[in-house]
Amino acid sequence: MRPATSHDVARLAGVSQPTVSRALRDDPRVSRDTIARVRAAAASLGYVPSSRGRSLSTRATGQVAVVVGELDNPFYMEALEHLYGRLEADGLRLVALTDPPERSSLTVERLLDGAVDGAIVMTTLLGSDLPGQLAARGLPTVLLNRAIDDELVDTVECDNRQGAGLAAAELLALGHREIAAIFGPATTSTGRDREAAFREVLAAGGVPLAEARIRRGPFTHEFGRQALGELLAGAPADARRGDGAARAAGAGSAAARPTAVFCANDVLAIGALNGAKGAGVAVPEQLTVVGFDDIGMAAWELYDLSTVRQPLAEMAATAVRLLSERIADPSLSPRRQRLPAELVRRGSHRAAPAAR
Repeated sequence: MRPATSHDVARLAGVSQPTVSRALRDDPRVSRDTIARVRAAAASLGYVPSSRGRSLSTRATGQVAVVVGELDNPFYMEALEHLYGRLEADGLRLVALTDPPERSSLTVERLLDGAVDGAIVMTTLLGSDLPGQLAARGLPTVLLNRAIDDELVDTVECDNRQGAGLAAAELLALGHREIAAIFGPATTSTGRDREAAFREVLAAGGVPLAEARIRRGPFTHEFGRQALGELLAGAPADARRGDGAARAAGAGSAAARPTAVFCANDVLAIGALNGAKGAGVAVPEQLTVVGFDDIGMAAWELYDLSTVRQPLAEMAATAVRLLSERIADPSLSPRRQRLPAELVRRGSHRAAPAAR
């Protein structure tokens, strides 16, 4: 005999199939009488929502949604690996959703269909209404590596301002004055905070970042490569030869080729490294490159990237802990955990030519 379906339950209870789904997760829009009738019908048919693996007496599914961006970004893959292990240790199953932030309405529908006990969201834009919608509907939610200005849900992030400040201070200490930056989208907390702090520390050190030396765009390899090409092309042809006379002629001028570039994540930085190689610019002899995140690829000998390390394993563990606590006690006030960054010195940075 075939297993009972939600449509069978709907016919027996005299309701629609969507009402069955809502009733079985105690949706407040469904009356208590209807919920009782649906549960009785489901029990008599032996119906259990198999895709959710939960009993009729509890809303628990044992599943947590993790919302990430495109999986071709190694940062998300590493985050998923850390989260998987931590969730499994807590007896929870990870369900990955790869909806981009501009499709937040679809994400809301998928998260609120009753299939998960909570969500860890890594794609939220500043000003997004997604956290507010999830909080209003009572879904335990943690933002990871993203933040919004309103404290509506739990948040776990690296101290992006501190980390970008470390990168700026390092470049100043190495004597760099011709500094450029490839920033991420200003619509994300990571993009906004890393840019703001990097610029503030440079300005405090007497080396304000010129607008002509800034590029903003997506956190992708392609943009990093393109942006570096544009920054190099902004210098006179002789200043790109890399010889001492050209450097001396360009030193201090708006058109001088940058001697250092800060990239707001490692994927951008790897794009910049490839762009430098394609342009015949030696790293670190002619150009220092510093990234942010410390993804696994950053330590590869091919890249040997100096970068700012996010404590991703600790961030993931903290996010899972906060989520588990909120699932157990939804009345907790929203909490924000900000973990310190660390500068990792490898082989892609060097003192400025004039300081050697």
